[in-house]
Amino acid sequence: MSKPNVFVTRMIPEPGLARVQEACQVDLWTDELPPTRDVMLEKVRGVDGLLCLLTDRVDDELLDAAGPQLKVVSNHAVGYDNIDVDAATARGIPVGNTPGILTDATADFAFALLMAAARRVVEADAYVRAGKWRTWGPSILLGPEVAGSTLGIIGFGRIGQAVAKRAAGFNIQVIYHSPRPVDNPPAAARPVDLDTLLREADFVSLHMPLTPETRHLIDAAALAKMKPTAVLINTARGPVVDQVALYAALKAKRIFAAALDVTDPEPLPMDSPLLALDNLILAPHIASAGAATRDKMARMAAENLIAGVRGERLPNCVNPEVYED
Repeated sequence: MSKPNVFVTRMIPEPGLARVQEACQVDLWTDELPPTRDVMLEKVRGVDGLLCLLTDRVDDELLDAAGPQLKVVSNHAVGYDNIDVDAATARGIPVGNTPGILTDATADFAFALLMAAARRVVEADAYVRAGKWRTWGPSILLGPEVAGSTLGIIGFGRIGQAVAKRAAGFNIQVIYHSPRPVDNPPAAARPVDLDTLLREADFVSLHMPLTPETRHLIDAAALAKMKPTAVLINTARGPVVDQVALYAALKAKRIFAAALDVTDPEPLPMDSPLLALDNLILAPHIASAGAATRDKMARMAAENLIAGVRGERLPNCVNPEVYED
């Protein structure tokens, strides 16, 4: 019996890739950069399954190019804003993602960014390497206190709540605002409206999905409500922050600092004015980059793909309505 044909848009960690190669006939894109749009449209023609990354846009055009035999789209990510889920659902195609597995790694990194921005770790490293460290001084590289501060978390799902748990060890008061209902929130965290969160928080950490409602949620008006000593952390999606407004706020020191793991676009162009700011930390979308976490992501994406091409229910499906009669 022949194996189903699948296109995998990038090299994924071996535990997942080996599983896919065992079960399927694999066309694997091995370049570091993602396939171009034209290549994607050509590669998906006639495949039974697609395993893609958040850099790959899956829309009506791509689904039409693939053809009616396409049985599954498996996203190697928790978020799936790169996929037109409605378009897939209309064709009866289940879409898989990798929820839950990234929670601890992303929460760890969000807190690492918080600490690094508050204590100016990146600036301090550059200060030493530039030969500016001549003596100890009582006013060198001062930053906001972390212990005893107030952390505002926007989006209080798995990752947001995991960040709140980490904050407890620093005696940080947690307030949160969530566009979605929150099941069993920790008693120590206080729900507030968005304006209250922005006004009261010393640190604002973003953990919401990208939707039409959350795009540019943090805009000039939102930044103007934050304390001048506040720090913004984003490990969600780049477009939830208006980067033009953020640059203006950081340049004018209307907020103290920001730390971004995600930008809009990705990668950030080298002529971006954000790169000239000392009070901004930038990382290349690595919040989930724990080795064990990425292995588990790959396995989960592989299992979604394989289940789909076999006509079985996906273990993690974002549009389960495709299974309804």
